[in-house]
Amino acid sequence: MIQEDNEPTRSEAARIIAGGGIIAFRTDTFYGLGADPFNGAAIVRIKELKGREDRKPILLLISDADEVDRFIEQSSFFKLIAMGKWPAPLTLIGVSRPEVPIELTAGTKSLGVRLPDDGNVRALVRACGGALTATSANVSGQPPARTAKEVENYFPEGIDLIIDAGEVTATEPSTVLDLSGTEARLIREGAISREELADILEDSVRPL
Repeated sequence: MIQEDNEPTRSEAARIIAGGGIIAFRTDTFYGLGADPFNGAAIVRIKELKGREDRKPILLLISDADEVDRFIEQSSFFKLIAMGKWPAPLTLIGVSRPEVPIELTAGTKSLGVRLPDDGNVRALVRACGGALTATSANVSGQPPARTAKEVENYFPEGIDLIIDAGEVTATEPSTVLDLSGTEARLIREGAISREELADILEDSVRPL
């Protein structure tokens, strides 16, 4: 089930994703569970594996900034933040396009997207079609997996491929910024601090 991250493994991952399967891979933060974001059945499988509530949306990783338009109806403010801060461990929430599966958005009509600051991660995502789900590879309520072996311990069955890209070095999850409304809202302060966002957002960041 565990294979080293290399070109043949990425090709295998692309085949699995195209066939509606699920992979686990190291993201720019922790290990995540990847599936085709337009495959509702695969997304349901991920939620069942994690024991995740249906009302919680699942975030995406993208390989390139121009992939955003497939998923988000970008406002000028969204574009400004994305251009100024990506690539980075910064998840931006925007208004989802109508064709995005409800299994992904959980009926919220919004979606979180991130462009990782990691060339290897982006290369894997690009090989798999340009976008992958990236919800953390752990049972809901448990700590996020930091190694491929930890992923396997959480999920001895149900994942088609675990890509071993080494132990994660991140200590914080991504920062999550909601840009889907009229004001920016800092949903989670993580790897990017509130202070680091202030140069672009000025005083518009309003934590919950």
